[in-house]
Amino acid sequence: MLDAVVVGAGPNGLTAAVELARRGFSVAVFEARDTVGGGARTEELTLPGFRHDPCSSAHPLGINSPAFRALPLERYGLEWLQPELPMAHPFTDGSAAVLSRSVAETAASFGPRDAGAYRRLVEPFLPKWDTLTRDFMSLPGTALPRDPVTLARFGLVGLPPSTWLTRRFRDEPAKTLFAGLVAHVMAPLSGVATGAIGLVFALAAHARGWPVARGGSQSISDALTAYLKDLDGVVHTDYEVKRLDDLPPARAYIFDTSPTALARIAGFGRYYEGYRYGPGVFKVDYALDGPVPWTAPEARAAGTVQIGADSAEIGTALRDASREGRAPERPFMITVQPGVVDPTRAPEGKHVFWAYGHVPSGWTGDLTGAMERQLERFAPGFRDRVLARATAGPPEIAARNHNYIGGDIGSGAVSGLQTLLRPKLSLSPYSTPHPAIFICSSATPPGPGVHGMSGHNAAKAVWKRLRQT
Repeated sequence: MLDAVVVGAGPNGLTAAVELARRGFSVAVFEARDTVGGGARTEELTLPGFRHDPCSSAHPLGINSPAFRALPLERYGLEWLQPELPMAHPFTDGSAAVLSRSVAETAASFGPRDAGAYRRLVEPFLPKWDTLTRDFMSLPGTALPRDPVTLARFGLVGLPPSTWLTRRFRDEPAKTLFAGLVAHVMAPLSGVATGAIGLVFALAAHARGWPVARGGSQSISDALTAYLKDLDGVVHTDYEVKRLDDLPPARAYIFDTSPTALARIAGFGRYYEGYRYGPGVFKVDYALDGPVPWTAPEARAAGTVQIGADSAEIGTALRDASREGRAPERPFMITVQPGVVDPTRAPEGKHVFWAYGHVPSGWTGDLTGAMERQLERFAPGFRDRVLARATAGPPEIAARNHNYIGGDIGSGAVSGLQTLLRPKLSLSPYSTPHPAIFICSSATPPGPGVHGMSGHNAAKAVWKRLRQT
């Protein structure tokens, strides 16, 4: 009998398997698709030689993850590449605000009236970033806070809505960039703890940047898999699990799946009925004949570029998708251009580029035209660079990854109490009604992102259980 079986070979499932295997437990992973990866994959979606990341591509939480930093992933091929600028937010007049590794450079891009306010916001937390990261990405049940005072100070700043936090800024550049940071998790700007979301992304950039993985996000998943195999773990691909009887006997089962899928497979009935999924995304992957022709020079040097003319436009786009049930006319977009630092992604002189905008859950329309009109506002002539495009709306995204119900790449709405308490109100969110069954997906704390911490935290709960039986 195996000690543990993991269902789903995304970053969280693989991290949970690695953590257990490192401690001497026998582990097997079962993945429905023919390759590992989950939200960290790389595929040729458009033309031969163009390597796209169907989901995540820039990894501020990955390089800062306490779980990943404790693993020897570099020995297994993972190499982080840092763009000159982690992120830029261009404006229609050709200027841009930036999120730089340097606090001073970032503050200066906001203008003199907001530079001091930004420095006062982030500088108290940066010296204690590693401890703070470990504290807010863990739970009291899995690890006691190492610096409860700093964590409490962070909570006082971050728990209110981001609209409260941005009141300290007077001008649009700072307000707009920060609104865009919050929108990375598709959260309405007025939601609880949205200030913390924006602050985490900003601090992550100053601490270690927003890198891409050389060769594509698949490198992260492949490194975790290679390390797991060296620890005598076993990975089975092309193996769909429809019920528990499809799995071999084990002392514990860990699901890197949506709560909906877990309830169906394990026979939990309506146990997760109250869990809410958020809006979907419409994503376009491009093969380009050259770099994106941004008007703002800062955007040409950034790995990630946020698109939204001002904070009001971003707020409207988020409300349209999450509350009004309609696709925005001017979508807020997150875009990533790996080629600014990784020439392996495309043939010489060519580039891969992706962009996504928020749309209602399950939306079946085509946002390509609206997205490209937005891009042309900040990068005139963009359409002339397009060699090929691959589009994916919520139905295609959900079909590609069954955890992304309705096209929700966060595997659950980041709004209301569910921002902090997911997938259930519980002191042990990784546990389920069955004592030998656990959940480790992005539906559990600390939530969305390629960081492995949900798997890391769930593994702690599992090995406590295994030691007791």
